[in-house]
Amino acid sequence: MPDLEHIKQVPASTGIHELIANRWSPRAFADKPISNEDLRKIFTAASWAASASNEQPWRFLIGHKGDETYTKILDCLVEFNQNWAKSAPVLVLTLAKTTSSKDGSNNAWALHDTGAASANMCLQAIALGIHTHGMAGYDKDKVRTHFRLPAEYTEGAVWAMGYLGDPESLPDSMKKMELAPRERKSLSELVFTDFSTPGTPAKL
Repeated sequence: MPDLEHIKQVPASTGIHELIANRWSPRAFADKPISNEDLRKIFTAASWAASASNEQPWRFLIGHKGDETYTKILDCLVEFNQNWAKSAPVLVLTLAKTTSSKDGSNNAWALHDTGAASANMCLQAIALGIHTHGMAGYDKDKVRTHFRLPAEYTEGAVWAMGYLGDPESLPDSMKKMELAPRERKSLSELVFTDFSTPGTPAKL
């Protein structure tokens, strides 16, 4: 099997922490379950993310391969994602509570904070040798129907979670993506001192 961890790793010259450098989103997962002990660590890390007014609006629906929650989440995915995500031992649906627990007012930062919790989740997972892959390709109406979501909850992303598998198990079109090095935009395209057009890049 190709050394995907090397192919996908961020160049050492960036100087970033190895947890961040090692995080990437595979589509091939091994047929190996994740222990409850590791899942507790992963979601405990998520729970310690920062949030506006400490609302902690994130919620996670966890499905283990073969159980009802997993089947429902998988059914909500678009066909492209179903084709590979079905190999992951765990599927997770993130939700955000959009109302304040204190006074019921709108929490405009709920999805932002759920994203922060998801990032913690991914980094703790990679520290344990477990990979994650987030997906936007799913049917939100199906999610609301399958899980009878209350009105104050909005959908975030679906995450596949598991140990790295063999890319040979993927269709050719996906295999090519699995084996390709990762790319990122330059900081000059992302970090500014002003947001004029085309922007004023920050001096970093």
